[in-house]
Amino acid sequence: MDEEHTNDYREPCVQCSEVDWGITEEGQFYCRSCHNVIERTQDFVDSSFFANSQSSTIAKGTKKETKLEHGHEWLVCEGFQFILKHQAEALLALGVCPQFKDEVLCNMWRRYLQKSRQAYAKRPVHAGKFQLAYDSDSAPESLGFLSDSALQSGGDTEEERSSRPGSISGWSSEGAASVCSGSLDAGFYGSAHSRRALFQMTMPMTLALCHLALLWVREALTLADLLRFVAEGHVPYVNAYQGFPEEMKPYGRDIGVFRVLSIPAHNLVQKEAHRLAVFLGLPRFPPITPDCLLHPSTLCLRYLMEANLPDELHDWVSRVIEKTGFGAEALLTYDPKERRHQLRCHDVLAAALIVVTMKLLFKLDDKVEWMLSKKADDKSKENQGNTCFSLQTWYETVHHALELARQREEEEMAKRAWKPRKPLYPSKKFKSVILKRRRVVEELQANFQKLSGSGPGAQPRSPTSFLFRWGEEGTDGPSFRHQTLDHVTQERGGASHLSNPQYWHTALRKCYPGRCSDHFPEVEPTLPRSYVWVLGFFSFLLGVKEGRVHREVCSVERRLIKSRPPAGPGGRRRRTARPDE
Repeated sequence: MDEEHTNDYREPCVQCSEVDWGITEEGQFYCRSCHNVIERTQDFVDSSFFANSQSSTIAKGTKKETKLEHGHEWLVCEGFQFILKHQAEALLALGVCPQFKDEVLCNMWRRYLQKSRQAYAKRPVHAGKFQLAYDSDSAPESLGFLSDSALQSGGDTEEERSSRPGSISGWSSEGAASVCSGSLDAGFYGSAHSRRALFQMTMPMTLALCHLALLWVREALTLADLLRFVAEGHVPYVNAYQGFPEEMKPYGRDIGVFRVLSIPAHNLVQKEAHRLAVFLGLPRFPPITPDCLLHPSTLCLRYLMEANLPDELHDWVSRVIEKTGFGAEALLTYDPKERRHQLRCHDVLAAALIVVTMKLLFKLDDKVEWMLSKKADDKSKENQGNTCFSLQTWYETVHHALELARQREEEEMAKRAWKPRKPLYPSKKFKSVILKRRRVVEELQANFQKLSGSGPGAQPRSPTSFLFRWGEEGTDGPSFRHQTLDHVTQERGGASHLSNPQYWHTALRKCYPGRCSDHFPEVEPTLPRSYVWVLGFFSFLLGVKEGRVHREVCSVERRLIKSRPPAGPGGRRRRTARPDE
């Protein structure tokens, strides 16, 4: 549209010497190459000139028509819908089952739109200022696990739907801001009244919704895996708004809605997922059975391979699962309608079960594990064909690989480009300034990379559920999977029993999430260093804090211990029943 008005002006730009002019909405000329605005303005022609008139008028047309030449009106919920669509497609590319997107995630999203009264409702939010219309083709005929009666109870009838326009994004607002000023409802979306009136969608909640859908289809992709794929760039999250269509140009107040500066924490997404499931009124999730990949027995086998621990350890982990009851279907299956039932972290639970099993076998009190390592070395020398597992050798191997992985993660984090290719700007008058600054930064980065000889940035790694590789050439170290545990077990009555008669634990007082804070910083100085290191290793694997794994270890120990004698000195060491008793 601008070419017909700028063809006659062929003067080069004084800054970049390019001849590529455009016209702003104020009628001024600007350079499309460097965004330099000059004083020349567009010549308007008035066709309604009268001979007896003393002055002429400038015909600009309606404000709304001028703005709609650059795009169409859109809502915040439509932006989140595009983000969820791209996240679902990325997860499908990673191997998630096809039912995840269309049959589960899409139905959960529609349920959210209805519950928050943004769509599929008789009286949508802002019904007086905007009008939200149905699309008969996109209206859900069947929401799968959501009953039709539950959905239609808050929705419109077929007659009401057919009498409305056919666009689910058909917000109409006279005088409201169009695409040139961001989304229509960004101002309302961030207000205090709207936060109280409806359950607002946020960027972390998009990951929470994906996590709920993955849990519903019982995929082996845990929350820790999801957040790691997000951090590595395999699942869109940071600067996800860049995937919006050209007609949707977020800026202004959209900055506070769609811009994120960090990856959300594991516990934050977990809490958001539980709040979202309760808000949606989801029914009981499909059961977590022993043949499910989210069952603790299967997840523990995976993390034993990741931690380079012997396969024989899985038999003892299975005993702990059986004794504590964490393999029960009723305990693992999520039911949002149950008031006392919280969304369980299956990945953290599996790590805690492994830590408790290691405490049973090796004690991890900074003394016994090193004595057992020396015993394992002596026994391996006696039996050349049967290598016993030495915790000290394992620690030295894994510790070196862990330090390299942490250093590699810090370097990738430093190289990652957090700034978007299409920056958000608060208003039009700052657009040229922000784009100029962005161009200068890119030029400086390119020059610095040429001088330093470094690459253009952190290249995304191929997606994988494992952080470490063991046993092969060029991997993180030798494999200990096939080593034995003969030096820490005894054969009695045709069954294996633990050689370690003692088990220590911290004070197992029950904590309430709403009342208690994290107690790990208080007890961490008194804990054995080997135990703290094991917590740190699994916390790095899962991307959580050490206190989160320690809290789950305490919950496993409460179920493991049958009788608890009075606390000893420091409240740490106690004699307890063992899984083989």
